[in-house]
Amino acid sequence: MLVKIVLTLAFLAVMVGVGIYSRRHSSSVDGFVLGGRNVGPWLTAFAYGTSYFSAVVFVGYAGQFGWKFGLSSTWIGVGNAVIGSFLAWLVLARRTRLMTQHVQSRTMPDFFGARYGSEWLRIAASLIAFVFLIPYTAGVYMGISKLFEMSFDISYVYCACTMAVLTAVYVILGGYKATAINDFIQGIIMLFGITAVIVAVLGLKGGLVDAVHKLSLVPADGNPDVNGSFAALFGPDPMGLLSVVVLTSLGTWGLPQMVSKFYSITDESAIRRGTVISTVFALAVAGGCYFLGGFGRLFPTPATLPNGRLAFDSIIPSMLITLPDALIALVVLLVLSASMSTLASLVLTSSSTMTLDLIYRDKKSGAAEVSAGQLDDSVAAKIERRKVVVMRVLIVFFIVISLMIALHPPHFIAQLMGISWGALAGAFLAPFVLGLYWRGVTRASVWACFAWGVGLTAANMFAGNPINPINCGAIAMLGGFAIVPLVSLVSAKLPSDLVERVFSCLGGEEKSEAVAEEVALEAPAAPEGAAEAGSKESGAQDVIIGARAMHLRELKTEVTRLKADNAALRDENAQLRAHFDLALRAAEDLRTLPEGGKLVVVDGWNLILGAKKEASGKDDLVAKAKARLAERPDDMVWIVFDGPVENSRQEGRLRVSYTGGTGPHRADRMICDFLRMARFAGDVSRIEVRTNDKDFRREVDRILSSDRRG
Repeated sequence: MLVKIVLTLAFLAVMVGVGIYSRRHSSSVDGFVLGGRNVGPWLTAFAYGTSYFSAVVFVGYAGQFGWKFGLSSTWIGVGNAVIGSFLAWLVLARRTRLMTQHVQSRTMPDFFGARYGSEWLRIAASLIAFVFLIPYTAGVYMGISKLFEMSFDISYVYCACTMAVLTAVYVILGGYKATAINDFIQGIIMLFGITAVIVAVLGLKGGLVDAVHKLSLVPADGNPDVNGSFAALFGPDPMGLLSVVVLTSLGTWGLPQMVSKFYSITDESAIRRGTVISTVFALAVAGGCYFLGGFGRLFPTPATLPNGRLAFDSIIPSMLITLPDALIALVVLLVLSASMSTLASLVLTSSSTMTLDLIYRDKKSGAAEVSAGQLDDSVAAKIERRKVVVMRVLIVFFIVISLMIALHPPHFIAQLMGISWGALAGAFLAPFVLGLYWRGVTRASVWACFAWGVGLTAANMFAGNPINPINCGAIAMLGGFAIVPLVSLVSAKLPSDLVERVFSCLGGEEKSEAVAEEVALEAPAAPEGAAEAGSKESGAQDVIIGARAMHLRELKTEVTRLKADNAALRDENAQLRAHFDLALRAAEDLRTLPEGGKLVVVDGWNLILGAKKEASGKDDLVAKAKARLAERPDDMVWIVFDGPVENSRQEGRLRVSYTGGTGPHRADRMICDFLRMARFAGDVSRIEVRTNDKDFRREVDRILSSDRRG
């Protein structure tokens, strides 16, 4: 007992210590929620994996599905690794990182609002996320508390309350940075722990071969005269097994606390490394958990609950109770690691969603932050700190609600997770994934998918679960991929300029494969007599030929890179020419202004799509510009939009221009080019720039205040 207590206290002390250490990174919203968007591949991959696998998996799912499917439940772990980790990183990571940074979203509901241009979608998504993350969190509390109850003979209530307090402490102190560092430490413990536990448990049954043989003799549930199904490749219920694989593997693609990990990763090379690390981690941990649970029928049958169901949550604890104290301590640390990382991710996701998407819906500067056209950084910093304080308060609120459900839960853990995953992934999965790749997704289709995922799960729950929650969750997820395209085909399309704005961050990626040219460099054939030479000469020829082939491959790579650089330079040159032409027109407008008039330069999309919206669309923005000109006829207004084709139109003293080209912030760059030209030429006191983008505003102020010839 002493070993268990000492190791557990040491573990908890390290977690709190990391929270204290990370506190300096959590003073701003980006630091608290996303770790400053500069988290490396190892921390991100382990954060993804440890958030994926918690006590819900180790105690709830591994026990229940190991009992139901036998050894074939290992396929669930394989599916988690291949679909839930490898393919999730491959399909989602890069585009999620690019798009969320481009539209400046910090949460999944925030992304829905920016991607589909709807404030109500963002609010609805944040409410769905907050409500349905609660049962998942309660399930985690249940799993870890049951194991503590078994290990330390401490009341379940005390265990759950203690875990809630400890999680709150280190998340409130350090935010995402503390969570990521702790996840890495916890992930290492999980890898060693699951390996040691599997070896020990199989040792109790005579080793792997004997354990599999004994399992093959267990009779089937439906027919006692038939045995062997629990040791078969796909088990006694292949379709049921497939439903679980879909729910637990594909479901993570639509869970806010999982997708948020892609927001904070540093760069694309980190994504490639993170993909490999995350997949290996998932294969070891998830595969190990379900493989262990597959031998559950070799241990005593679990008790029967009052409703007639077996107490599946007691299966894994009953397998471990006879292990030595040192191994029990390792198991406790394993489940603690898995659970606390998941709890931290869940409470951080929920609090940030409520704060940023419901309470504070502005992503950029507020009116109080701007005075006489200048940003007041001290006020902005105070507002950032205030948001972080609100998130910390909501962490406590979310934990309390989850704890109350955990103390009065449904019958078993897996049901809680099925309700949560089914509703969240059923509502979010299809609109999120398709929204990253398909421009044709409509607002109506997103609303329909929200209603489908939440409605199906809630109806099934209130009807007494006539459909198993696991199967219901799988149906909700897969059904979304039919609903979104079908509704999108018959509903109103999004404005093309909104879609172009969102997808402009991808540049020419979507068509690069179609226009790529092959480099005609081939490795030369071996000399004619090489095959007939002696073994030593033949070996030397092979080395020479191999070296030449390698050199040619390197040349081919270099040529490809130079072609890409050349194409980028051509695009940049064309863009500069377009900027120069438009800047000259604006300079002429400035020169011909009447005395007392101003040239007002407007960052168009920023005032339309930013959280602090000043116009509902282009027409509304133009109407507001005309209203200003009616009041101040000596002024000139120039509205600049990003757009795929460079063009400009003028109505009296109002000009609307499109930048042309690809990539983000093109309007910002065009305006800055004009300001530099105007600053070089002379007086810029009559230029007024309208934007709510703090970074762009700083650059504008820097240009306007710089030395004339600098």
